[in-house]
Amino acid sequence: MTEAALDLGPVAGGCTIDLGAIRMDAEQLTSIWNQREVPVILRRTGKGELLRLRLPYAETNRSWLQNDRRTSPAWIASKRCWEIPKAWFNDFVERALATFGAVYVIQPYREQEKCSPACLNAIGHECQCSCMGRNHGAGNDGSWFEISETFATRWGDQMLACRLMKARPNVG
Repeated sequence: MTEAALDLGPVAGGCTIDLGAIRMDAEQLTSIWNQREVPVILRRTGKGELLRLRLPYAETNRSWLQNDRRTSPAWIASKRCWEIPKAWFNDFVERALATFGAVYVIQPYREQEKCSPACLNAIGHECQCSCMGRNHGAGNDGSWFEISETFATRWGDQMLACRLMKARPNVG
């Protein structure tokens, strides 16, 4: 069986998996998308876009996803995945954790950068800002929103991040 490509767009530099972060690239995210042991869901945020997901194969996947709702999930043969409404996200994650014990969530995120106008406009090399000197003396090119004399912020490009959620073991 051939692997399906995951349309990633920009890829995040990290994937939170339970206890820590792992650097991930497009190849690693595609590998997670193509594995068959753990359910994986891709949160898409565009207007009218549906969630895309994959489950370990079972004859009952359609009925399991539908879960007695009126709307039926759509199988997209060309992408080899299911599409479901965004409103089903939380229910899907809860039921996947209960049924499979784990679920991968691939979702968009935007990194927030924080700095200060004093750092951005600095002269010299000494920097004590949280940017660790990355923006020191670079000036404000219009991409920074200056909130006060001591704080400025900007948002990076949208990227994808991945996390593995695991069901908590029953204690007691």
